[in-house]
Amino acid sequence: MTIEVSTTLGKIEISDDTISTAAGGAAVDCYGIVGMASQKHFKDGISDLLKKENIEKGIVLRREKEEVHIDMYIIVSYGIKISEVASNVQSAVKYQIKHMLGIDVKAVNVYVQGVRVIDA
Repeated sequence: MTIEVSTTLGKIEISDDTISTAAGGAAVDCYGIVGMASQKHFKDGISDLLKKENIEKGIVLRREKEEVHIDMYIIVSYGIKISEVASNVQSAVKYQIKHMLGIDVKAVNVYVQGVRVIDA
């Protein structure tokens, strides 16, 4: 599916994959994020860490009427305050999608799938 944006010069169609990739890129740039987790492959209490080329698999886009809702499945770094990381992800994703694609996002729901210790 696509989202259609009308401008004075014509119409622009933006695919869901493009929105997911932009949202994932904004999220992984946030401090405290180890990476994105797949929402479909949650086995034995362990979530798989997605590579950069599959980052959109950790994101679900939903549309309710004219509103866009984004569900993000993330893995955070150990020792970081999870509520602050989630709040930063929400702000960063909303900002990036608005300024990069011109789409207003109604909600960014963050689901923390795990905590990982990062080797320094």
